[in-house]
Amino acid sequence: MSAWKWMARICSKTPWMKTWSLRVYYWWKKLQYQKGYVEKEEINPKKVIFEAYMGKKYACSPKALYQAMCRDPQYQDWELIWAFREPEKYREMEQEPHTKVVRYRSGEYYRAYASAKFWVTNSRLPRELQPKEGQEYIQCWHGTPLKRLGYDLDHYAEKNGSLLEVQENYLEETKRVTHMPSPSEFYSEKIASAFHLKEEGKEQVLLEMGYPRNDDLVKFSNMDCEKARQELRIPKGKKVILYAPTWRENQHLPGEGYQFQLPVDFKRWREVLGEEYVVLFRAHYFISNSFDFEAFQGFVYDVSQMDDINPLYLAADVLITDYSSVFFDYANLRRPILFFMYDYEQYKHEMRDFYFDIHMLPGPVLMNQEEVLKTLKNLPDMVDKYEKKYAENSTWLLHEAFCLDGQADIFHPYEKHHSTVKDACQLAEELKVENLLLYHTEDRNLSHRKELYYEEGRKYFSGNLLIPDDLETFII
Repeated sequence: MSAWKWMARICSKTPWMKTWSLRVYYWWKKLQYQKGYVEKEEINPKKVIFEAYMGKKYACSPKALYQAMCRDPQYQDWELIWAFREPEKYREMEQEPHTKVVRYRSGEYYRAYASAKFWVTNSRLPRELQPKEGQEYIQCWHGTPLKRLGYDLDHYAEKNGSLLEVQENYLEETKRVTHMPSPSEFYSEKIASAFHLKEEGKEQVLLEMGYPRNDDLVKFSNMDCEKARQELRIPKGKKVILYAPTWRENQHLPGEGYQFQLPVDFKRWREVLGEEYVVLFRAHYFISNSFDFEAFQGFVYDVSQMDDINPLYLAADVLITDYSSVFFDYANLRRPILFFMYDYEQYKHEMRDFYFDIHMLPGPVLMNQEEVLKTLKNLPDMVDKYEKKYAENSTWLLHEAFCLDGQADIFHPYEKHHSTVKDACQLAEELKVENLLLYHTEDRNLSHRKELYYEEGRKYFSGNLLIPDDLETFII
């Protein structure tokens, strides 16, 4: 046994010894980075380094930002660096002008971080990386949290780590970060708490401008969905289930990583669902064990190794998850979501707990496999029950208004599956929407349409009511 391994084993015997030894190790690594790279490299104002999931994938918001820069002529002379654990898999990216691929934690990697003006990632960076004056760290993070994170944890179940270690890792990110894109007020509130942004005087780093990666999910077309299915080789006519569970910190094996004990019997799924469905199984990137689905060829597709999850969202008709943040992103598609929380009590009380009551989720919480299968077989009924949750308390509602309620006998909106002004305004009031924009009218009095629609709508809706003319523009 080497001296280093012997020392590591000794220092891991007790929590305080492990914490002390890690602090010494991180101090030493930071010193190495400072002396070996920071002091030798100048900042290039037109250089960006990207990293996703600790160098494991080409995905998420770093990918979205990188691709946007590649498309934009103003960045044609910029140097764009990507860091990967397996750089040989991504060498073709270097065909893109000014793009370079480096190996995660190599000398090139450290030189790139020491010289890049901008750092872009979606997960924690190695502790030794410390930005110097003039460098900007854009921490995109990788999901809106349902489960508690960082400083919001009361306990931590992983035997290989401690709550103190987790919180120190989050604090390290807080000290380094200069910008954090945020998709919502909810995200900003929870991330600020989890990362102790307020305590460190860094609440201003949060930028509520949306997740770059979610642009694809709000601008998609039917063609995009069909393309995603074709690339996955899903037969036409099949309904697609995306099953994407998260990891469990109490299932960590020393030297092997996080394991996942599959809680479903796909043989039973195929018996119940028949030939109507196929399943896309997506394990969390922390999961190290492999799964053998050979017996379910043509029914179960293991897509765990795909870098980017967005094409899977577009291909899927329904999402099944547990405590993963994936449902926040998938909800942009307005498609059904099932929450399979078979270990809910254990997860809540022994592992993470949650930021809000699970009964507020936009889909049913299911505790066993048979409940999942029953819900899938009766999916239209479930959608009818839960789709209202998607729209409740929205800032904006765009709603057609075919005609005035008193003119329903003239224009016959219901026979054409349309609504009146009254219907639209009543619904907006029920959903507690802030702003309602009405469109699609059949009216013989267009010169007074705005005032007539406004007069009727105001009887039923108390929010901000907008009734545009054709091609009229609103500045919000």
